[in-house]
Amino acid sequence: MTVHYAPLPPGWPAVSLADAHARLTAPGSPFELEEIVVNGIKHKIWKNGPRTLVDLFKNGRAHGGKEFLVHETERVTFDVFARAALTLAAGLSERGIRKGDRVAIVMRNLPEWPVSFFAVTLLGAIATPLNAWWTADELQFGLTDSGAKIAIVDAERYERMKPILAQCPALERVIATRLSAPGDGIVRLEDLLGSVADWATLPEQPLPELDIRPEDPAAILYTSGTTGRPKGALQTHRNSTCNVTITPFVAARAFVRRGEPVPAPDPNVQRSNLISVPFFHTTGCHAILCPSLNAGVKLVMMRRWDAELGMKLIERERITSCGGVPTVAWQIVEHPDRDKYDLSSLEAISYGGAPAASELVKRIKDVFPKSAPGLGWGMTETTAAVATHNGEDYVNRPESTGPAVPINELAIVDDNWNRLPAGAIGELIVKGPNVIAGYWNRPEANATLFRDGWFRTGDLAKLDDEGFLTIVDRKKDMLIRGGENIYCIEVEDVLQQHDAVMDAGLVGLPHKTLGEEPAAVVMLKPGHDVSEEELKAHVRANLAPFKVPVKILFLHEPLPRNANGKIMKPELKRLFSL
Repeated sequence: MTVHYAPLPPGWPAVSLADAHARLTAPGSPFELEEIVVNGIKHKIWKNGPRTLVDLFKNGRAHGGKEFLVHETERVTFDVFARAALTLAAGLSERGIRKGDRVAIVMRNLPEWPVSFFAVTLLGAIATPLNAWWTADELQFGLTDSGAKIAIVDAERYERMKPILAQCPALERVIATRLSAPGDGIVRLEDLLGSVADWATLPEQPLPELDIRPEDPAAILYTSGTTGRPKGALQTHRNSTCNVTITPFVAARAFVRRGEPVPAPDPNVQRSNLISVPFFHTTGCHAILCPSLNAGVKLVMMRRWDAELGMKLIERERITSCGGVPTVAWQIVEHPDRDKYDLSSLEAISYGGAPAASELVKRIKDVFPKSAPGLGWGMTETTAAVATHNGEDYVNRPESTGPAVPINELAIVDDNWNRLPAGAIGELIVKGPNVIAGYWNRPEANATLFRDGWFRTGDLAKLDDEGFLTIVDRKKDMLIRGGENIYCIEVEDVLQQHDAVMDAGLVGLPHKTLGEEPAAVVMLKPGHDVSEEELKAHVRANLAPFKVPVKILFLHEPLPRNANGKIMKPELKRLFSL
């Protein structure tokens, strides 16, 4: 039975979901579809959407003098951004970067990040964003696995990477920004571009004259792997541009479902987005950065999410949309000082990337009755959103992540790829032009998880008769903390590397704003002793901070395992409720 959490308009929905999709994708519509064949597989694509990141870049450049990037006191227009990206592209070309070369981007959210990403992709090279929270060892793996030729980094990452640079044989050069002192043997990004304030004085540069096609590789984004090491998701230019049209399509669908005309954009009003999720994730890069560049949306950056600062920025910049992960929404709607700020400009609060309690949509509608809450599901392997909904559809089905957008197909299968009927729970598989080309250097995983254009997601889910998707659980031994994937085996392996630990198991504990947090149960070796804080420090020294267990329990007997030798995670979870 579907339970909704807020009043729905009388007569809603005015049209069925299928009819809404048919109207919006009809010939002559901005969302018209066409069919193509890629590597022998038929796909539906947006007929009027950009085909490559070069096309997207051109669209963004046309927004000229409008503000695009805001970081603290730094402000960059679309034109100035384009000048910086083209200047950097020329500098990379002079340093030997060619089509297909990998260039790592390792920095927090700064104006230099999108400049670097587009400078690389305009050359036909492969942008390789690495997680800025990774440890030196994790960064070394990303640099060596990708074979990155150049790394563009910020000062903090440069300091962290210094000890491992010599162990990255393919790495020829490091370009660093915002250094407090000169680095040994590296290029300062400011020597190529000047400071952000200087970008407006950069001369015009032509676009590189290259034949870049939609199926050419554009980026490698790393997603944690069940073997303990991340896998590089190889995204094409076509993959990377799909969300540009998905974002306005979903907004338009809400109007059609209400029986209202889709309003034309007001050219005199610029929309703005508060981005606190990292650009190095597919949400930040493909669901926020790329659509914003294409549509002329101002991006206001935060170093990390802080609710008080976030509300100040919403008021100061007249932010129209925010979100990214449920944490952002929860902390705004429940903040005790929320009424001190003018948040009336907010029109949309949307999120994905972590479990969201169904009660969240009610809280958003209570606090911001005129806003459009939205929820979506996607993965790095699907280049962000695949199933998403907002407005009344989300209010009516808060437990669902919405239906597939028209370019995607969803199905539920058993372990042998056999299709299951509506309502049955099985593994979710996805097909569409935004599904990645495969994993970098992972032929076995590619053979197992990809078939005839379909990708096995590892999520257990169900589809109802209308096609609304509900994620039930994860088939993979993984948890998601505030949008960050944590594969349990990776943390368990590090715990077991400690001299005092014989066995270890990691589980996710529910958390209202982060979705879940990691917690561990360990069995110590006879005659050994170690404290909870010492084990946390051990994990922190080897893995990114978000992977450190918030709690560690000690067992004096073996961890519960089934007949196949696998740890019985539900039993471990119960230990934390005793």
